[in-house]
Amino acid sequence: MVTARHEAMHRIFQEDPGVFARAFKALDIPFPAPVGAAVLSPDVTEIQPLERRVDSLIRFETAEGGSYLLVIEAQTRKDPDKPGAWAYYASHLHQKYKVPVVLLVVCQDAATARWAATPIHFGLPQWQTLTVRPLVVGPNNAPMITSVAEASRDIPLATLSVITHAQDPEVSDMLTMLAAALRTTDEKTARVFAELTELGLGDAPAGQIWSKMMVMDTRFFRSHTSQVFRAQGLAEGVLMILAARDIEVPEEVRLRVEECEDRDLVRTWHARSLKVTRAEDIFEDSVG
Repeated sequence: MVTARHEAMHRIFQEDPGVFARAFKALDIPFPAPVGAAVLSPDVTEIQPLERRVDSLIRFETAEGGSYLLVIEAQTRKDPDKPGAWAYYASHLHQKYKVPVVLLVVCQDAATARWAATPIHFGLPQWQTLTVRPLVVGPNNAPMITSVAEASRDIPLATLSVITHAQDPEVSDMLTMLAAALRTTDEKTARVFAELTELGLGDAPAGQIWSKMMVMDTRFFRSHTSQVFRAQGLAEGVLMILAARDIEVPEEVRLRVEECEDRDLVRTWHARSLKVTRAEDIFEDSVG
């Protein structure tokens, strides 16, 4: 069954196809930055009444004048039926478009990512007729975006980072950075990537925190293009997490958090805000 979380995991590449090359640049897999990209129909059905549909299909044009297809599949669990489908997609699309095909699988947990990254061999042990080698992005290799400035420079990549690290213990920190970065961009971009983040996180604990952050931050969808980055982004995250956990925040606590300019100290308070039962306890060293 296709879920909203599944949709977000591949739709992000439709919003900004170039995020594909940027995501793998840090892993020394040098895909050329596209000079053009077109989202194609995901339908790969043949004449027989058997519908086959990839999640997303993008055709990239390179500066050297070449082109290739990126087949994007969102995978939330191991599925023994998928390898055969992926082999079909790759061979059919290569035959149809006569250009190289790259299969990208997006995962949110390390076990599924390891499974998806295993080369798939078809044939007999003594003679393998076909091998499919998926390219996988997941929590084990996706870059972690942990600063407001970094997230603001590449919001699509920061969104992909949050979605693929949905189960990481540090994801709440990443959510705060992304929320602060979205306030620095235009309203349309902010809405698109805020929605993709919410869909991609689904009903996981991180998704619940993100949803409440978006509801409670009434300034979120106003354009703040000229706003200067400060530790305030992280400080606001502390207060939003406390509020999302239905913990009352006294005025003196709010002021102390908002006025603190020590970034490392605010990060400590941020980690504690996920565990305390009283807002004042974020200042206590006894809280792990």
